[in-house]
Amino acid sequence: MSDALSDDGGGDVNQDDTQEDVMTPAELIAKLEEAWLNEKFSPELLENKSEVVECVMEQLSHMDANLQRVKKGDAKASIHRMEIDRIRFVLSSYLRSRLHKIEKFFPHVLEREKSRGEGDPSLLSPEEFAFAKEYYANTETYLKAVALKRMPPNLQTVDMLKAVPEPGLDSFVFLRVKERQENILVEPETDDQREYIVDLEEGSQHLMRYRTIAPLVSSGAVQLI
Repeated sequence: MSDALSDDGGGDVNQDDTQEDVMTPAELIAKLEEAWLNEKFSPELLENKSEVVECVMEQLSHMDANLQRVKKGDAKASIHRMEIDRIRFVLSSYLRSRLHKIEKFFPHVLEREKSRGEGDPSLLSPEEFAFAKEYYANTETYLKAVALKRMPPNLQTVDMLKAVPEPGLDSFVFLRVKERQENILVEPETDDQREYIVDLEEGSQHLMRYRTIAPLVSSGAVQLI
Protein backbone atom coordinates (compact mmCIF):
# COMPACT_ATOMS: atom_id res chain seq x y z
CA MET A 1 0.00 0.00 0.00
CA SER A 2 2.73 2.46 0.90
CA ASP A 3 4.42 1.92 -2.46
CA ALA A 4 1.18 2.51 -4.31
CA LEU A 5 0.56 5.68 -2.38
CA SER A 6 4.07 7.06 -2.48
CA ASP A 7 4.60 6.84 -6.22
CA ASP A 8 2.81 10.15 -6.71
CA GLY A 9 5.98 12.18 -6.87
CA GLY A 10 5.63 13.63 -3.40
CA GLY A 11 4.77 10.74 -1.14
CA ASP A 12 4.06 12.61 2.08
CA VAL A 13 0.87 14.55 2.70
CA ASN A 14 1.31 18.02 4.12
CA GLN A 15 -2.02 19.29 5.41
CA ASP A 16 -0.94 22.71 6.68
CA ASP A 17 2.10 23.28 4.47
CA THR A 18 4.33 23.17 7.55
CA GLN A 19 7.15 20.75 8.23
CA GLU A 20 5.67 19.81 11.60
CA ASP A 21 2.40 18.48 10.14
CA VAL A 22 3.79 16.21 7.43
CA MET A 23 1.80 12.96 7.27
CA THR A 24 2.91 9.91 5.31
CA PRO A 25 0.38 8.19 3.03
CA ALA A 26 0.26 5.19 5.37
CA GLU A 27 -0.51 7.49 8.33
CA LEU A 28 -3.19 9.23 6.28
CA ILE A 29 -4.96 5.96 5.49
CA ALA A 30 -4.69 4.95 9.16
CA LYS A 31 -6.40 8.24 10.10
CA LEU A 32 -9.19 7.51 7.64
CA GLU A 33 -9.68 3.97 8.97
CA GLU A 34 -9.77 5.25 12.55
CA ALA A 35 -12.38 7.89 11.64
CA TRP A 36 -14.37 5.23 9.75
CA LEU A 37 -14.51 2.77 12.66
CA ASN A 38 -15.34 5.48 15.19
CA GLU A 39 -18.14 6.80 12.98
CA LYS A 40 -19.42 3.31 12.21
CA PHE A 41 -19.73 2.23 15.84
CA SER A 42 -20.56 5.55 17.53
CA PRO A 43 -24.28 6.13 18.21
CA GLU A 44 -23.90 9.86 17.52
CA LEU A 45 -22.46 11.90 14.67
CA LEU A 46 -18.80 12.75 15.34
CA GLU A 47 -16.69 15.72 14.30
CA ASN A 48 -16.16 15.77 10.55
CA LYS A 49 -12.74 14.80 9.15
CA SER A 50 -13.03 16.71 5.88
CA GLU A 51 -9.29 17.43 5.70
CA VAL A 52 -8.51 13.71 5.88
CA VAL A 53 -11.19 12.97 3.27
CA GLU A 54 -9.85 15.60 0.88
CA CYS A 55 -6.26 14.35 1.27
CA VAL A 56 -7.31 10.74 0.69
CA MET A 57 -9.23 11.69 -2.45
CA GLU A 58 -6.17 13.54 -3.72
CA GLN A 59 -3.97 10.53 -3.03
CA LEU A 60 -6.43 8.24 -4.82
CA SER A 61 -6.22 10.48 -7.89
CA HIS A 62 -2.41 10.21 -7.83
CA MET A 63 -2.61 6.44 -7.45
CA ASP A 64 -5.00 6.13 -10.39
CA ALA A 65 -2.67 8.24 -12.51
CA ASN A 66 0.30 6.09 -11.53
CA LEU A 67 -1.54 2.90 -12.50
CA GLN A 68 -2.10 4.27 -15.98
CA ARG A 69 1.67 4.25 -16.48
CA VAL A 70 2.12 0.64 -15.34
CA LYS A 71 2.62 -1.94 -18.09
CA LYS A 72 -0.26 -4.32 -18.67
CA GLY A 73 0.29 -7.69 -17.05
CA ASP A 74 2.45 -6.29 -14.24
CA ALA A 75 1.52 -8.18 -11.05
CA LYS A 76 1.96 -5.01 -8.99
CA ALA A 77 -0.84 -3.30 -10.91
CA SER A 78 -3.54 -5.74 -9.77
CA ILE A 79 -2.33 -5.54 -6.15
CA HIS A 80 -2.34 -1.74 -6.21
CA ARG A 81 -5.78 -1.74 -7.86
CA MET A 82 -7.17 -3.89 -5.04
CA GLU A 83 -5.69 -1.49 -2.50
CA ILE A 84 -7.26 1.48 -4.27
CA ASP A 85 -10.63 -0.30 -4.26
CA ARG A 86 -10.25 -1.06 -0.54
CA ILE A 87 -9.49 2.56 0.31
CA ARG A 88 -12.42 3.74 -1.79
CA PHE A 89 -14.71 1.33 0.06
CA VAL A 90 -13.56 2.67 3.45
CA LEU A 91 -13.99 6.26 2.29
CA SER A 92 -17.47 5.61 0.85
CA SER A 93 -18.57 3.70 3.95
CA TYR A 94 -17.37 6.53 6.20
CA LEU A 95 -19.31 9.16 4.23
CA ARG A 96 -22.44 6.96 4.03
CA SER A 97 -22.37 6.42 7.80
CA ARG A 98 -22.31 10.17 8.36
CA LEU A 99 -25.15 10.84 5.92
CA HIS A 100 -27.23 8.11 7.53
CA LYS A 101 -26.83 9.73 10.96
CA ILE A 102 -27.63 13.18 9.59
CA GLU A 103 -30.86 11.84 8.10
CA LYS A 104 -31.72 9.96 11.29
CA PHE A 105 -30.94 12.73 13.80
CA PHE A 106 -31.12 15.87 11.62
CA PRO A 107 -32.80 18.29 14.11
CA HIS A 108 -30.41 17.32 16.91
CA VAL A 109 -27.41 17.54 14.59
CA LEU A 110 -28.39 21.05 13.47
CA GLU A 111 -29.16 22.15 17.03
CA ARG A 112 -25.79 20.91 18.24
CA GLU A 113 -24.06 22.67 15.37
CA LYS A 114 -25.93 25.91 16.12
CA SER A 115 -25.12 25.81 19.84
CA ARG A 116 -21.42 24.97 19.59
CA GLY A 117 -19.08 27.50 21.14
CA GLU A 118 -16.83 29.80 19.18
CA GLY A 119 -13.61 27.99 18.36
CA ASP A 120 -15.12 24.54 18.88
CA PRO A 121 -14.62 22.16 15.94
CA SER A 122 -17.52 21.95 13.51
CA LEU A 123 -19.59 18.79 13.58
CA LEU A 124 -20.50 19.11 9.89
CA SER A 125 -18.58 19.90 6.74
CA PRO A 126 -20.05 22.75 4.65
CA GLU A 127 -21.57 20.21 2.28
CA GLU A 128 -23.07 18.19 5.14
CA PHE A 129 -24.46 21.35 6.74
CA ALA A 130 -26.19 22.32 3.49
CA PHE A 131 -27.57 18.78 3.17
CA ALA A 132 -28.87 18.75 6.76
CA LYS A 133 -30.67 22.10 6.32
CA GLU A 134 -32.23 20.98 3.04
CA TYR A 135 -33.30 17.66 4.59
CA TYR A 136 -34.89 19.53 7.50
CA ALA A 137 -36.78 21.88 5.17
CA ASN A 138 -37.96 19.05 2.91
CA THR A 139 -39.16 17.00 5.88
CA GLU A 140 -41.18 19.93 7.23
CA THR A 141 -42.68 20.57 3.81
CA TYR A 142 -43.62 16.91 3.43
CA LEU A 143 -45.23 16.71 6.87
CA LYS A 144 -47.29 19.83 6.24
CA ALA A 145 -48.41 18.58 2.82
CA VAL A 146 -49.48 15.05 3.80
CA ALA A 147 -50.52 15.32 7.44
CA LEU A 148 -50.38 18.60 9.36
CA LYS A 149 -52.71 20.57 7.09
CA ARG A 150 -55.42 17.99 7.80
CA MET A 151 -55.04 18.37 11.55
CA PRO A 152 -56.89 20.88 13.78
CA PRO A 153 -55.27 24.35 13.76
CA ASN A 154 -53.75 23.88 17.21
CA LEU A 155 -51.97 20.71 16.02
CA GLN A 156 -50.56 21.98 12.74
CA THR A 157 -47.06 22.54 14.09
CA VAL A 158 -44.48 19.99 15.14
CA ASP A 159 -41.38 20.31 17.31
CA MET A 160 -38.74 18.38 15.37
CA LEU A 161 -36.44 18.11 18.38
CA LYS A 162 -39.19 16.27 20.28
CA ALA A 163 -40.52 14.33 17.29
CA VAL A 164 -37.18 12.85 16.22
CA PRO A 165 -35.42 10.51 18.72
CA GLU A 166 -32.00 11.55 20.03
CA PRO A 167 -28.88 9.39 19.55
CA GLY A 168 -28.67 6.57 22.09
CA LEU A 169 -25.67 7.75 24.08
CA ASP A 170 -26.30 5.15 26.77
CA SER A 171 -25.76 2.26 24.36
CA PHE A 172 -22.69 0.06 24.90
CA VAL A 173 -19.69 0.01 22.57
CA PHE A 174 -16.47 -1.97 22.27
CA LEU A 175 -13.27 0.04 22.45
CA ARG A 176 -9.49 -0.32 22.42
CA VAL A 177 -7.41 2.03 24.56
CA LYS A 178 -4.69 3.92 22.67
CA GLU A 179 -3.50 6.06 25.59
CA ARG A 180 -3.66 5.07 29.27
CA GLN A 181 -6.52 6.78 31.09
CA GLU A 182 -6.91 7.12 34.85
CA ASN A 183 -9.91 7.73 37.09
CA ILE A 184 -12.67 7.15 34.54
CA LEU A 185 -16.03 7.45 36.29
CA VAL A 186 -18.34 4.58 35.32
CA GLU A 187 -22.03 5.22 35.93
CA PRO A 188 -24.18 2.44 37.44
CA GLU A 189 -26.50 0.40 35.23
CA THR A 190 -29.20 0.31 37.92
CA ASP A 191 -30.14 2.43 40.93
CA ASP A 192 -28.99 -0.39 43.21
CA GLN A 193 -25.40 -0.02 42.07
CA ARG A 194 -22.89 2.67 42.94
CA GLU A 195 -20.56 4.65 40.70
CA TYR A 196 -16.99 3.42 40.54
CA ILE A 197 -13.65 4.53 39.13
CA VAL A 198 -11.57 2.52 36.66
CA ASP A 199 -8.19 2.93 34.97
CA LEU A 200 -7.93 2.02 31.29
CA GLU A 201 -4.58 0.49 30.39
CA GLU A 202 -3.04 1.13 26.97
CA GLY A 203 -3.87 -1.68 24.54
CA SER A 204 -6.71 -3.06 26.68
CA GLN A 205 -10.18 -3.64 25.25
CA HIS A 206 -13.47 -2.94 26.99
CA LEU A 207 -17.24 -2.92 26.61
CA MET A 208 -18.52 0.34 28.09
CA ARG A 209 -21.38 2.79 27.93
CA TYR A 210 -20.71 5.24 25.10
CA ARG A 211 -21.62 8.31 27.15
CA THR A 212 -18.80 7.47 29.57
CA ILE A 213 -16.05 7.41 26.96
CA ALA A 214 -17.42 9.85 24.36
CA PRO A 215 -14.81 12.55 25.25
CA LEU A 216 -12.04 9.96 24.88
CA VAL A 217 -13.26 9.07 21.41
CA SER A 218 -13.20 12.74 20.42
CA SER A 219 -9.68 13.22 21.79
CA GLY A 220 -8.37 10.06 20.10
CA ALA A 221 -7.44 8.38 23.38
CA VAL A 222 -9.62 5.36 22.57
CA GLN A 223 -10.67 3.67 19.32
CA LEU A 224 -14.10 2.11 18.80
CA ILE A 225 -13.91 -1.43 17.40
